[in-house]
Amino acid sequence: MREDPPSAAQPLTEARPMDPVLAASGSPSRVVVAVPARLASSRLPGKVLADIAGRPMLQHVVERCRLARGVDALVVCTDSPEVAAAAGGWGVQVLITPASCSSGSERLAAVIPALLEAGGGAADQTLVINVQGDQPLLDPAIIEAMVERFAALGRPAVLTPVYALPAGKVHDPNVVKVLLAADGRAITFSRSALPHVRDLAPELWTTRTTYWGHVGLYGYRGDVLAGWHSLPHSSLEDLEKLEQLRLIDAGVPITTFVVEGDSLSVDTPEQLEQARRLVAAAA
Repeated sequence: MREDPPSAAQPLTEARPMDPVLAASGSPSRVVVAVPARLASSRLPGKVLADIAGRPMLQHVVERCRLARGVDALVVCTDSPEVAAAAGGWGVQVLITPASCSSGSERLAAVIPALLEAGGGAADQTLVINVQGDQPLLDPAIIEAMVERFAALGRPAVLTPVYALPAGKVHDPNVVKVLLAADGRAITFSRSALPHVRDLAPELWTTRTTYWGHVGLYGYRGDVLAGWHSLPHSSLEDLEKLEQLRLIDAGVPITTFVVEGDSLSVDTPEQLEQARRLVAAAA
């Protein structure tokens, strides 16, 4: 029997006109979509400028972010002059970050004062949405849903989308899994299948429980992202190569909400070809 989704995690519904974003306190929130982008990807170097249907992958990401309602500012954060020049040509604000950043979240944290200035709001009233630069098929409705959930839940520290995994992806280490508490809070993330179902063949585990996949977007309250560099080093983050485990190790709560499916992240040549096929099919 499959479990119902956690009560605090609500499915993504059809996009509707965006209402004014008001948090529980009644004060208006500001929303900044920040796209960290680098050329020195270890698995697929230069991928953010790889051609997809005549345009760089990053341009597809930017265009999809622009379709999301309720966003006050869109910023590309990069250490690459080539990426900066390309993004500037699309009319996007660009912030230059250190080349030493080890993750997208660290890259955004390095320029958090400028991100808050772009949004025009106080840190504790600003939602900074980390959209990876390798998601050319991102559904703008996921961004809109994150904005709405941030307001409805009273500005949680960190917010991220999850989806019910099909059986064929549960044991794939390239698919990040998240173990959820009953209230929708993320207990931990792993490339391994969680939970482990004792005394049952792994191929039958999905008959006993729902496995949740993680969509690689993070919604940070501005003051939480500003404290990123003060978080202690995480050995789990190093082992799994998952930046969100630094937050888990430090006790920072991560709230989740359910969406209908994953957003393709391009990390391999095969995934790049898949993205090209999907974009061509949708043209």
